[in-house]
Amino acid sequence: MVLLSKLLNLLAQPLNLALLLLVVGLLWNRRKPRLSRSLLALAALLLALTGLQPLPDALLAHLENQSPEIAADADLSGYTGMVVLGGALEPGRLSQHRQQALLGGSAERMTMAVAVWRRNPGMRVVFTGGEGELFGTGPSEAERARVFFDSLGLPSTALTLESRSQNTFENAIFTRDLPGIDARQRWLLVTSAWHMPRSLAVFQKAGWNVTPYPVDFRTGGATPWTAYSMREGADHWEAALHEFIGMVSYKLTGRI
Repeated sequence: MVLLSKLLNLLAQPLNLALLLLVVGLLWNRRKPRLSRSLLALAALLLALTGLQPLPDALLAHLENQSPEIAADADLSGYTGMVVLGGALEPGRLSQHRQQALLGGSAERMTMAVAVWRRNPGMRVVFTGGEGELFGTGPSEAERARVFFDSLGLPSTALTLESRSQNTFENAIFTRDLPGIDARQRWLLVTSAWHMPRSLAVFQKAGWNVTPYPVDFRTGGATPWTAYSMREGADHWEAALHEFIGMVSYKLTGRI
């Protein structure tokens, strides 16, 4: 299942699909010239649409707006702690050559967790994340998270790590089964806002009593049609398509 999810993630990246169309179109240039031209034109159209940000942003906004934000001064005294999903740290193959934890594009999963803990030092911080890459090497994300949290003064007594999971379903199951974890208590679920709908459904199906604490927002209001960026567009398309494909996959397999 992990292998299949990684393969589906490749298809969720429009630049990969455009490259595939280009390669197939060029290979069939002599044998089927008409089909070749159609595939090359489709690849060009896909590349052009990739940078048109309002399209993926509309999908991301639909995901992000499903869970309300929690105010910074909200009373969180009734919560045992927070479960922080991995995905914010750079791959272990990079970190193993550096002396510090390297944050990626979803850094708010980590930084907001520390901010919440500082305002509520009695809460536990439970981080869940193994090796996200299919053939990854180096320390698990949980080990890298320990370096990050330690650098910001989070005491080891407040931190629990789960280092085996490779996807959201395993995040929920493996963390629930950790010694000393009672999923029936009240927990905050900290992850990217666009990832929250699927994460929340998975954790609730696994028996967790969680309240969404969305972070790492990628949209805010309507994106103007003049906004065009191949890099930002590709990133937003990947995030949106990854979640919609994941939602369908998880429903078909009974995980949500």
